[in-house]
Amino acid sequence: MKDIQQDIKTGNFKNAYLLYGEENYLKQQYKHKLLEALNPDGDTMNMAFYEGKKIEVGPLIELAETMPFLAERRILLVEDSGFFKNKCDQLAEYMKQVPDYLYMIFVEDQVDKRSRMYKAVGKIGRTVQFSVQSEETLMRWVLGIFAREGKKITRKDMELFMSQVGSDMGNVYQEVEKLLCYTMGRERITAQDIQAVCVPQITNKIFEMVRAVTERNQKKALDLYEDLLALREPPMRILYLLARQFRQLLQTKEMLEEGKGQQEIGKTLGIPGFAAKNCIKCVKGYKAMELREAVEDFTSAEEDVKTGKLGDVLSVELLIVKYSSAGIL
Repeated sequence: MKDIQQDIKTGNFKNAYLLYGEENYLKQQYKHKLLEALNPDGDTMNMAFYEGKKIEVGPLIELAETMPFLAERRILLVEDSGFFKNKCDQLAEYMKQVPDYLYMIFVEDQVDKRSRMYKAVGKIGRTVQFSVQSEETLMRWVLGIFAREGKKITRKDMELFMSQVGSDMGNVYQEVEKLLCYTMGRERITAQDIQAVCVPQITNKIFEMVRAVTERNQKKALDLYEDLLALREPPMRILYLLARQFRQLLQTKEMLEEGKGQQEIGKTLGIPGFAAKNCIKCVKGYKAMELREAVEDFTSAEEDVKTGKLGDVLSVELLIVKYSSAGIL
């Protein structure tokens, strides 16, 4: 990313850029920065956009070979082409001799670094990966936005915000904007503000349901289940996420018994620190043996649904009832 910023600052652009990875928000931001820098006047005559897996390479190369009209540059933007996962030898070969006036920007979700296209772009341009940002990076980014807007928030409430909105930067930014509008005229952002306007991600609703189960709050757990069904969340996905959550709780319990701390638990599970803290709180009401039994029950329930012994909606409901009953722990 720093290399792209430097290219934009100096005006010394490469002939090809490949932007790829899971973090779509950042990827799109840098795509627009490059386009604005390469084409500040918004010239549409010498700018072309290609998208999708059915792009015909021949016509694309023909356009690339066409001199720009009354301009210094011809710009080709190619998105979600699959050129970097599937063979695209014709374009990879062409990349060896691109004209000086041509600037190509490729935007992809996944790439194969062994592909000819990846290597071809790497030789004449830049390949930049945009990965999901760490918990601390996201927090610093959000806190920076709040600071510019004159807002203050406690660490505890910041962790609540992050636990609600997840790690997708696009979604985080959207929820930040909602909070800023909601708290207009006030300096401090509170937990009540976050709970009032921020939409919890599906996985967070699942965790809230698990927490209600571990607290033996059966009504809340069943209400959350109904909410998820109302959001058209498939019962089998809910079952899968529940099973995954209980596996994480079991791992957390085992690591706690080994004397491991929150940071190490979060790193092992691949979850943010605040999520690890929540897991630690949840497992206090369980013994490791009970969590192992729960994991086995979720696996059996999935098999029962697949074989037709139980309906998907009922199977999840029975598990929630079982593990939120006062006498189970």
